[in-house]
Amino acid sequence: MKKLALMVFASLLGGAIALGSYILFIEDSHFSGNQNPQIESVYADSSENDSFHRGTLVSHHSGYSAAKIPDFTEAAATTISAVVHVKNVEVRDAPRNISEYLMGIRAGKVIRGMGSGVVITPDGYIVTNNHVIEGASELEVTLSNNRTYKAKVIGADEREDIALIKIDEKDLNYLPFGDSNSTKIGQWVLAVGNPFNLTSTVTAGIISAKGRNLNEGGTRLQSFIQTDAAINPGNSGGALVNTQGELIGINAAISSRTGSYIGYSFAIPSNTARKIVEDLMEYGDVKHAILGISGNTVDPQKAKELGYSLSQGVFVASVSEGAEEAGLKSGDLITEVDGIKVRMMSDLTAYIGTKRPGDRVEITYLRNKKERSARVELTEYDMYILEVADLELINADKEYLRQFKTEKGVRIAQATSRYVKIPQDQYIIVAIDGTPVNSVAEVRNIIKNKNSYERTRITFQNREGQRETLAF
Repeated sequence: MKKLALMVFASLLGGAIALGSYILFIEDSHFSGNQNPQIESVYADSSENDSFHRGTLVSHHSGYSAAKIPDFTEAAATTISAVVHVKNVEVRDAPRNISEYLMGIRAGKVIRGMGSGVVITPDGYIVTNNHVIEGASELEVTLSNNRTYKAKVIGADEREDIALIKIDEKDLNYLPFGDSNSTKIGQWVLAVGNPFNLTSTVTAGIISAKGRNLNEGGTRLQSFIQTDAAINPGNSGGALVNTQGELIGINAAISSRTGSYIGYSFAIPSNTARKIVEDLMEYGDVKHAILGISGNTVDPQKAKELGYSLSQGVFVASVSEGAEEAGLKSGDLITEVDGIKVRMMSDLTAYIGTKRPGDRVEITYLRNKKERSARVELTEYDMYILEVADLELINADKEYLRQFKTEKGVRIAQATSRYVKIPQDQYIIVAIDGTPVNSVAEVRNIIKNKNSYERTRITFQNREGQRETLAF
């Protein structure tokens, strides 16, 4: 019995010594300058006696400050109820070709594609991407509560890939437009949509970049918000919101070799979308404004050669219309517009894209290393799609025409012809059906007065002054 008691006493003594050693030498190391403390993530509900709050990183080391993790639940709940599922339905009267006939495809409805949309007013106005609704015979909209409606197209802007549609309903949950100009790189965002037909899907990420142009080398500059929030096919037209639940972008594209998300996604800024929507609601079409310059983002090497230390901004190559009247000249370096810093050409075009013809903007620029400013009245961007040749035409300024050794002609802004390859900025149009043209309006008038069955003869001129006429 004595031996047993001795063993129990020895065990208790050993345990006490071990516990005391731990408290004295190990636990105390948290306060002795240990450079590798253990950090825990704590997500417990808070109470009056808690020393932490839900969603707070807590360190046992007194040298670390608590960092708040954003709570997305409220923004997600608000956004989900305002994001809809859009189905692009084509109604066919008969098989379109022999293959469909042999496959047994007959008359009926066919789903051409699916995407998302965002309710922006309580009476049923919905913004989405133009490519989501393009070519639809019918549009079917499903709300987050599974109620389904037929929608009508109010209008669209193919250039910016924005469309406005409407359903007949009242008292709908909707999202207010936020200010995309005030967004910052590193800011948390949520992407909400219907990828792969999975309704009401929410993903989170940060803004990775702003003013992203995916059309390098083209005349149609883009200015996307880039995020790492996952979006996939079906997310197009969905909402990009900040943590307050404000709409700061319309999800539009992903960068991928597989067709699915691999790390980068892009959204049209809300300020651009809002301006287009307001135009469509007020005028029935979109009024595009232009500053009246052509140019490029600053090349740091070229800037250095000219004696500038700047590595950001826009070099002016040529001026016309409002910019010319305000005194801007070729060689000027634009640094700000309305007090907002211009880092690249896409920043400038994105801001001008939120304005209307007749609006005035304050341009800050450098000339001969001296800062100047000019107030420029914006003019209307006159563009015409020459459908027979799949060409987008705009007016050409004098400097541009001079590069082609002529004083008259119309500029080709975008060439997507299926019939002939036209290199970018290598040709202009100087005549239609033998009639010289010097503006988009003249081209429009010629085509308007033609019979639809007549072929159209287009005369092109290259930079060497050589001409060639093709019939379409």
